[in-house]
Amino acid sequence: MTSDATAQTEPSANEIEKLRDLIEPARVILWDFDGPICRLFARHKAERVAAGLVDWLAGHGLHNLLSDSERELLDPHVVLRAVDLRHPGSDLVTELEERLTREELRAAGSALPTPYADPLIRTWTAVGARLAITTNNSPKVVRAYLDGRGLSSCFASHIYGRTADLHLLKPNPHCLNRALTAMGCAPSAALMIGDSGSDLAAANNAGVPFLGYARNERKGKLLRDAGAGCVVASLEPLLRTLRG
Repeated sequence: MTSDATAQTEPSANEIEKLRDLIEPARVILWDFDGPICRLFARHKAERVAAGLVDWLAGHGLHNLLSDSERELLDPHVVLRAVDLRHPGSDLVTELEERLTREELRAAGSALPTPYADPLIRTWTAVGARLAITTNNSPKVVRAYLDGRGLSSCFASHIYGRTADLHLLKPNPHCLNRALTAMGCAPSAALMIGDSGSDLAAANNAGVPFLGYARNERKGKLLRDAGAGCVVASLEPLLRTLRG
């Protein structure tokens, strides 16, 4: 993981106008979870979780199931996807996913809230927008975090996370489409807030406008290089624009 040290510059008038153009038509806000709402693995490190999954596979004689690059990325979702790709729907995948969910639940207890996320969620709810979470994390983990922050009522039942069908994880738009269908919302009347290329691809595939959140310049460059037209380094300008 990289540092959070990002130069926070005041958005230009043009950038504020872009934010208004995205926010004003949005009746439904689709949030990615890990990144825009919190840093799930801020203290219970994702690298350590991924290494634990790799060690577990090795302990079952499955070290060669992953390529060198997949092992070296130290990303738990990469490990899970790789195993599912080679053994789709297997008991092995089910057990690996359950292990990851347990690690995510442990991480939820020490996750760091993204600055301004809580008041932004509450303000958007107060002005009448409907909110949903569309994530590759377990919905159990999302619910545990929201309950701990007193935010569950802002999302009601609209949490669309990882299912047993791992091939439907983002960048597949499945979780976004589930949210749109359940909430009776046209894609053009929604807005996706995400922090990764897979979030952007899922939004594009679903026809939903996208706002990128990047807590450091490296993540911002990745989003812009992937084609994101609007990327913010802080949620504070959104909150100010919404209140304004």
